[in-house]
This record gives sequence, C-alpha cells and structure tokens, in this order.
Amino acid sequence: MATDRPRTLGELRQGGHRLESVKEEMRRNLVRKLQAGESLFPDVLGYEETVVPQIQNAILSRHDMLFLGLRGQAKTRMLRRLVDLLDDATPIVAGSEIHDHPYRPVSAFAREIVAERGDETPVEWIGRDRRYNEKLATPDVTIADLIGEIDMIKHAEGRYLSSEATMHYGLIPRTNRGIFCINELPDLAPKIQVGLFNVLEERDVQIRGYPVRLELDLCMVFSANPEDYTNRGRIVTPLKDRIGSVVRTHYPLTREIGMAVNDQNAWLDRGGRGPEPIVPIHIKEVVEEISRLARTSPHVNQQSGVSVRMSIANLENVVSNAERRALLTGEEAVVPRIGDLASALASSRGKLELTMVEEDGHEDKLIQRIVDEAVKNVFTLHFDAREFRPLVQYFESGKTVETGDMLGSREILDRIAKAPGLRERAQEAAAELAPGATSPAARLAAAAGAAEFILEGLHVHNKLNKATRKGATSYQR
Repeated sequence: MATDRPRTLGELRQGGHRLESVKEEMRRNLVRKLQAGESLFPDVLGYEETVVPQIQNAILSRHDMLFLGLRGQAKTRMLRRLVDLLDDATPIVAGSEIHDHPYRPVSAFAREIVAERGDETPVEWIGRDRRYNEKLATPDVTIADLIGEIDMIKHAEGRYLSSEATMHYGLIPRTNRGIFCINELPDLAPKIQVGLFNVLEERDVQIRGYPVRLELDLCMVFSANPEDYTNRGRIVTPLKDRIGSVVRTHYPLTREIGMAVNDQNAWLDRGGRGPEPIVPIHIKEVVEEISRLARTSPHVNQQSGVSVRMSIANLENVVSNAERRALLTGEEAVVPRIGDLASALASSRGKLELTMVEEDGHEDKLIQRIVDEAVKNVFTLHFDAREFRPLVQYFESGKTVETGDMLGSREILDRIAKAPGLRERAQEAAAELAPGATSPAARLAAAAGAAEFILEGLHVHNKLNKATRKGATSYQR
C-alpha cells in the first residue's frame, strides 16, 4: 500500500474519505468501466452478448448473485474476476479480524478502540486480494466454518459465553467489506444453507443461539450446477429467494468461439525447447467438434455436461503426440495429424458421463464414434468427397496405403506418391489448412497431415475401409 495514505481515523476524515458499501463500490467501478468501454471479463470469450449483460445488471442493482451452469463454463473464473470491481485499497481499523471500517466499526474489538482513541485510532489499508474469500461447498462444511463458533479457550479465560469477545469468527465475517464466494452451493447441507438466510437478508449472524449482531457489509456470490444433476443436493427455496440474480451460463455457441477458447487456454507454447507446434485449422476444428457432438449425444448425460476442459485437454494431447513423433523421428516441425486424435481418448475419458451402464471399453468406443463423426463434419467444410473419385478408383483396383502416427512426414508422402492426385491435392490443401507452416520441414509435415485428413475423410464417408493395428493404419477398398 502507498505510504502517503491516511494512517489514523482523524487523517482519514480530513482527507475527505467517504464510507460506502461494498456493493456501492462495485457499482461505482462498474459504471466507470462501462463509460470507459473496458471489458468486465477480458479473458472470458463468448459471453459478451449473453452472460456479461446479466452480471452487469445484477451489479448495477446491488444484488447477490448465483452463477448457474454446467461444469467447465467459466463460472469460478468470472467470480474471481469480480474482485477487479473493488478499489485497489480500502481502510480498516488496524488489527481488526473482520476488516472493520473506522467510520462504522462492527466488532467489539474495533468499537472499543475507536471509543478509546477517537481520531488517533490507527488505520491500516488492505488491497483487493484480502477482500475476496471462497469456499468449496462440501457436506462436511459447518456453521462454524462459515459464520463462527464459541472459542472455549477464551471462555475459560473468564469471558462470558454470551460475550462477543468469546467468538472465533468464520470465513464470512472475515470477508466483511469484501466478496465471499461459495462454489457448488447445492453440495452444502440444507441446515447450513438455512444458516445463510440472515447473512443474505438481515446481514447479521447468530452463534450457538446467542444473538450476536454483526452488521456485515459484503457481496455474496455462489456457483452451482443445475439442481437436477445426479444425486446431489438442492438449493433450498428460501435461500434462492434471497439471492438477487441468478445468472445462467452456457457452452460456446459456435465452433469458432470454442476454438478461440481452446487456443486461449490450451498449453501450446512448449517453452522454446524444440520447434513450436503449428496446429492446422482442421485439427482445431475437429477437436472442438468432438465436444460439440458429445453435448448432443443421446449416450452422454447432458445434465452433467461436457466441459470445455475436454476440448482443451484433447488439443494438448494431440499436440503432444505430434511433439513425441517429431522427437522420435528427428523431424524439425511439430504439426499434428488426424492420426494424433487417437491420443484424445486418454484426455476424454472421465469427462463424459454416460447415460447407460458403463462396461469395459464402452466409453472408448463411444468417444471413437464421436471422433469419426467430428472428422466427417469438418471434412465437408474443406472438401467435396466427389472430387476424389479417381483416388477411390485407385483403391478399388486393390491398392493399399498405410500410414501411422509415428511415421515421418516424408515417409507418408512417399507412400501416397502413386495414388493419383493425392499428394498434389494434399500440398494444395496444406497451404490453406496450415498457413503458419512456412519452413520446408513444416510444409512437408502439413502436406502429410492434409493427405492423412483426406484419406480419413474418405473413410468416414464410407468411400474407403480402414484397419488399425499396433499404431499402423491401412486404407483400402
């Protein structure tokens, strides 16, 4: 904190400091951001016209908020960014456990200091980082964790049980004059949810039946998956009634937004050790299409959802498989190919909740079917299967082409050399699908990837048969 800030209550008053509630503070800073054209969540994509206006309205209305949506919809990320709407520093009575404002002390400790020292009351300044707390709701969370408990050691020292001085404050009072977040609210036991009623409405608390009046000033925010998700708990109706705004989130509405989210969050910059990956457009499209298809599959529990994290993890694994190939073959370029999608099985497992009884290998079979369908959809964006009729006739004559995810790019291109028009069309397509492949090695790798994409596209359109064994893939008619 800056050293020129007021250090006593008297200096604070002389400096013209004005007391305002946390929600007023958030509203004021949001108004400033809106007038300046600043983004509320610059690192969250796809919510600009849907979710963000709901949040802005809730803050302007000074509401507590519940972010309701399936897993992997950036709920926690947005909740944590709300701290940006707080001032960079705010004054408290020095030593206060619950961040008492010097103008309106709440705890017995702060009231006594202000009454005793008046304008000489020492003032401390705290930053945004100390004004945000969050708690993951689990069945074992207690009222003592959130609100407080009688400290029997203090009682043994001679204080009365009914005295505020015997209280050990929980997380909510310790977030006084800040933002308190509870993640996964339905997991909180109903009796604990009931304990939040007074905090949300009357802004006071009770400990062990003793009416300890703490006029807390805070913004309460929550996140939750839809209530009907599996066998989890529910948000009790009176608690929902006390939450000002319920903000519904969603998955990326278009493939392009989903790809942008993946690019933003996936670890693709491998730290300068070896060549940097060049990810062709069709690979990014297929990875995102896999998640989009899973979100509409009747075999996937849509109440659970398919997290954006699946797309991110799949993209990272696909790139890692290409990186592994480059290391093993000594290639100078890391360019993922369709064959690398096999590595997405590992990063998709566990991220899909199936609607039927799970048997050994069933999840993998479903993922593979979704991958094939994704390749088919993306292939039609870039090619017309009818243009490869001469190529299909070549295979009808009994010819076979074998590829594999561990084969070098030059070897792939050599193996398809006799297939009519395939190598030329692949090189032409590579310029469009991987525009970042400018070095000779990268162009070679991109062309091999495009050729494999064409072969796989013809397979999923039932023009070619495919057999896979021990990392080798054979295409034939």
